[in-house]
Amino acid sequence: MAVGRILVVEDSAALAATYADYLARAGHAAELAPTLAAAEAALHERHFDCVLLDIHLPDGEGTTLMAAMRRQGLATPVVVLTAAPSVDAAVAAIRAGAQDYLCKPVSAERLNLTLGHILEQQALRRIVSDYRAMERDRFCDFIGASSAMQIVYKLIENAAQSRAPVFITGESGTGKELAARAIHVMGARRHKPLEALNCAAVPGSLIESEIFGHMRGAFTGAISRYIGAAERAHEGTLFLDELPEMQPEMQSKLLRFTQSGSFRALGAPRETSVDVRFVCATNREPLAAVAEGHLREDLYYRLNVISLHLPPLRERGDDILLIAENMLTRMAAEEKKRFTCIGGDAADMLRSAPWPGNVRELQNVLRRAVVMNDGDVLTADMLPRPAPQAHTRAAIPEMPAAVAAPRPMSTAPSLRENERRHIEKTIDECGGNICAAARRLGVNPSTLHRKIGKWRKDDAAAVQNSQTSGVLRG
Repeated sequence: MAVGRILVVEDSAALAATYADYLARAGHAAELAPTLAAAEAALHERHFDCVLLDIHLPDGEGTTLMAAMRRQGLATPVVVLTAAPSVDAAVAAIRAGAQDYLCKPVSAERLNLTLGHILEQQALRRIVSDYRAMERDRFCDFIGASSAMQIVYKLIENAAQSRAPVFITGESGTGKELAARAIHVMGARRHKPLEALNCAAVPGSLIESEIFGHMRGAFTGAISRYIGAAERAHEGTLFLDELPEMQPEMQSKLLRFTQSGSFRALGAPRETSVDVRFVCATNREPLAAVAEGHLREDLYYRLNVISLHLPPLRERGDDILLIAENMLTRMAAEEKKRFTCIGGDAADMLRSAPWPGNVRELQNVLRRAVVMNDGDVLTADMLPRPAPQAHTRAAIPEMPAAVAAPRPMSTAPSLRENERRHIEKTIDECGGNICAAARRLGVNPSTLHRKIGKWRKDDAAAVQNSQTSGVLRG
């Protein structure tokens, strides 16, 4: 049976002790609150899995506490206790938000059975919530439903709850700054500043001033005081992109800052102490940058407490189509074009391209296609041909017309087979137009592209297995 932390709100000390004893025997942890005020304070300070609530208390009615919980967004289930059993009282309690209703005196068996059911329902809801979270195709400013991105989303959620430094790696255009912003907005510092600085974009002679600031007269041209990114990010997040591009002597000063939380602005008479959370990023391999002398080893290990790697676009499967369709809709509106979806030939081309520039390159390709063309459907001939790259994925071969992929023998087609037949028939009726078929079926075009891609993979694998079996038999 599921166990949990229970808040017992009961003004009778004898009854409260009895309930606590019942709960302890079943493995639950109980905390007692004799008044509404004590209960509200406990709920504000700690998490509880359930509230056992007497309906009549010295400083008010139990329904007042349930109303306060709703206003604060607390979804903690409540079980109401009353010494006056009646249908009207039970209905009133349930309408006020109670999960269940028990009449005094309550036996240990009845109490623990009720709480056990509620806690098991809570556990099931958490499982369903976690499962649904693994299917999300959007997260903060990210778009993508691939398994690689689900891992990224979970890592960001976990990292956001900590104050430990985060080191983000990934190729150019994979969304490192988006990840830094997601970590910031999902954490406790979300209402404080996020200061982002690209170390590669600031000349080496100015990087110290950009981070730590300077006083008036600190150097020629310093006509007024300048507050650096570190001070502006106080109680917030400092994001340093392309960290290995920072000069070695500045890396030494940054290391001291990460250790002490203090720095001295150029020309300042004393040090300034700030509270910042560090998030850093690079498009290099960090250990290679350390070996080559571009990144101090001690600074790397100081900042690499939580590692987050963003996968390149070519490894994200049909995320390419989800991102492309979102971009196409936005760009068509901006450029006042008619595009509504991506054709099958264009989808195949987008899938098989290597995308060395990742999402940034995809954005440029689509922008050019939208500007230079118009129509309802974006086709392959509207897209520029990408140059071959060493890591280009091999395109999935089409099924030969004369070869039918073997299907498992059964007396009736499976639900999956019926779905495929229905979709293929609809596409045929629409003259091969994926977008039109998607509208008729009431689904997103990317859903059809994803299913068609999977069918091709399955069919190709089935043919290969069949040929291998034939060779072995021969």
